[in-house]
Amino acid sequence: MNTDWIQTIVWIGLTLLLGVVEIFTLDFIFLMLAAGAAGGLIAALLGAPWWLAAIVAAGVALLLLSLVRPRLLAALGRSADPHRTNIEGLIGLRGTVAVAFTSSTPGQVRLANGETWSAQLAADSPERTPPLGAPVVVESIEGSTAVVRLGERATS
Repeated sequence: MNTDWIQTIVWIGLTLLLGVVEIFTLDFIFLMLAAGAAGGLIAALLGAPWWLAAIVAAGVALLLLSLVRPRLLAALGRSADPHRTNIEGLIGLRGTVAVAFTSSTPGQVRLANGETWSAQLAADSPERTPPLGAPVVVESIEGSTAVVRLGERATS
């Protein structure tokens, strides 16, 4: 078998292998390396010796990794959902007192998203026993308890 064909088969195999690895990682590193291997394949098909094809492959891969991948990641990052979720999504959410606070027990609040949380007032809150229906704003979440501060009238 001719060494040109062996080199071609090696470049094809390397391109396919790196492409398959990219399918499982989805971080665009192996995609850029696969494109570099494809550049090496093209160089080999044009008659370049193996060492020159390897230099072409490395050059193409480095160029793609440094120029294309960051832009591709930035473009994909722009399409991400900008809304806060989970705990971050509760911070700043308005609600009302659903079960009255007492000096010894925490109360409960019904948040604008419809959830009811056990709650305690923020440590520096001047009011310690807000009445039912009093508006509150979530300051933080500690475990399964919302730390709230009395706020403006909540709109639901």
